[in-house]
Amino acid sequence: MKPRILDLGDTALTLELGDRVGLALNARVLASRDALGELRGITDVVATYRSLTVHFDPAIVDREEVAAKLTRAAESSFSREASLGTTGAQWRIPVLFGGAHGPDLAAVAHTTERSEDAVVEALCSLKLRVFMIGFLPGFPYLGELPEWLRLPRLSTPRNAVPPHSVAIAGAQAAIYPWSSPGGWHLIGQTPLRMFDLAVPERPALLVAGDTVQFTPVNPDEFARLAAAEKAGQLLRDQFFTS
Repeated sequence: MKPRILDLGDTALTLELGDRVGLALNARVLASRDALGELRGITDVVATYRSLTVHFDPAIVDREEVAAKLTRAAESSFSREASLGTTGAQWRIPVLFGGAHGPDLAAVAHTTERSEDAVVEALCSLKLRVFMIGFLPGFPYLGELPEWLRLPRLSTPRNAVPPHSVAIAGAQAAIYPWSSPGGWHLIGQTPLRMFDLAVPERPALLVAGDTVQFTPVNPDEFARLAAAEKAGQLLRDQFFTS
């Protein structure tokens, strides 16, 4: 698909780079974002699976200048795409899998004809890219899962998913920052806070382009980490690997 620039009201432009979900296309989106560089009047840049939206202040910068910048970024993304994957932060996220913390793990194991341990081991072996942040502030869409682990959403969504739940649906995994309705399969829970207004420079723990690898923990370690998080003593840096 040839890149397109679309107007989103009079204070934003969207660069469309494709019409599907996939690692290669998302790599181009993130490479275009990284190629934008500094531009006066830009108020926000939002990456999605297949597009990049730039919000701007028209009193400071005009539409044509932003459009030209987006066009150049899209062109340069072809050469920058191959190097993507080394620029984002890499995180190891502790997760307590199964039981009350992951009530759908047993069903996922049954459906995929694997043991619960095999499902957890396979998931924790993956380095998942953060495609985008959406649905809720700090909610990361992570991918891609292997074909055998791609399950449809629940036929009846839950009215309330517990906060910090780790879930899967389709080709993706996710972490719920807060309690909310949801139809994904809940397989575990992390003690980490996905969104924290006490960190104004980066309230969302994860951003598009980061890499996540889940690490299983036992109930005692989960309780220790959860208590430290509640007391404000759980530092993000200890889960950042590079």
